[in-house]
Amino acid sequence: MPFKAAISGLEASSTELNAIGNNIANAATTGFKRSRVEFQDVFAVSSTGASATATGRGVDTARVAQQFEQGNISFTDNALDLAISGEGFFMLDNDGERIYSRDGAFGVDRDGYVTNSNGNRLMAFGADAAGNINGALGSLHLSQANNPPSATTAVSIGANFDADATPPPVAVFNPTDANTYNETTALNVFDSQGGSHLMQMYFVRSAATNTWDMHAYVDGTAVGGANSLVFDGAGLLTSPASGQITLPAFTPAAGVNAMNVNVTLTDSTMFGAPFGVSELTQDGYTTGRLAGIDIDSEGVILARFTNGQSAVQGQVALANFANPQGLRPLGGNGWSQTFAAGEVLEGRPGTASLGLIQGGALEDSNVDLSQELVALIIAQRNFQANTEVISTADAVTQSIINIR
Repeated sequence: MPFKAAISGLEASSTELNAIGNNIANAATTGFKRSRVEFQDVFAVSSTGASATATGRGVDTARVAQQFEQGNISFTDNALDLAISGEGFFMLDNDGERIYSRDGAFGVDRDGYVTNSNGNRLMAFGADAAGNINGALGSLHLSQANNPPSATTAVSIGANFDADATPPPVAVFNPTDANTYNETTALNVFDSQGGSHLMQMYFVRSAATNTWDMHAYVDGTAVGGANSLVFDGAGLLTSPASGQITLPAFTPAAGVNAMNVNVTLTDSTMFGAPFGVSELTQDGYTTGRLAGIDIDSEGVILARFTNGQSAVQGQVALANFANPQGLRPLGGNGWSQTFAAGEVLEGRPGTASLGLIQGGALEDSNVDLSQELVALIIAQRNFQANTEVISTADAVTQSIINIR
């Protein structure tokens, strides 16, 4: 009688309904991968192997296979939200247990570690003090420390000095008297503790041919004497020959290290045009607080500071498997490695078979609701058809029982 075959059909349809229901329930789950139920027939063969007149004995569930197709990527306002574009999984540390996930919704815990909603720490390759990725795999920790200051050592000036300028009316230079110099420009420089100091440079047209004198002052105090700038007949700087003036060492404030500053004027000219500064830069900076985090397509984490500096914090690590469908689901958007999945391949985003990282974005579930709803109708029809088989078999059985 076909009761057992119909019952196996009910069980198979019920399994498929459960899988479809789970897919639909997780249609909005970040990084979720839909499941597909795969069936196989059950066929009994006699001990002699004869099967010409044998019939099947129903259906069996071969496996529930997860489908790892790429989900859509949606952008968010959180810089630590990460999406993988391509193959691979984030690696998470759960107190020593390795978890793999496509869910990139991350934040920072109270200790500065990047974690998901379950408290699992994101794993990344470390970086040295110079920002070079060193390949050491560990939990990603974002430093909250201030970026240390750096004293100014170089100032670069690009300016045009008016070839038609004449020496000032008062011959003795005095920074407080505008009649003793022709032009001036200024910028802030920084000491070893990050303190800011005003460096002002005064330019005086000399009586000598094609010559200007530069006087440097920091916070109103002279740093050395006059430094001559000599131009040739074409208006190009010839002296100093290197275009660089080394100022005497000076200490701008009590308790800081002495400053040694080189002033470069290589790009300066003396043409028949008004004085103008086209370049004025220096290489120092003050202390900086953490202002934000940027993550590029290769997973490199860059910390931005309020002083305009940046520092590499590490690089997100990804993993992949020869057979991702062999991974064991753990719930919480995570999987664990199994023998069927194969050996884990760890690497940097964009290398080997690993995808790229999209910062400030999340991967959506790959569930297609319209497809699931159609599959739901088909599974329901299959379930109903198997119940009809049972009803028909019951009627036939009842007819046999009623034979007198």
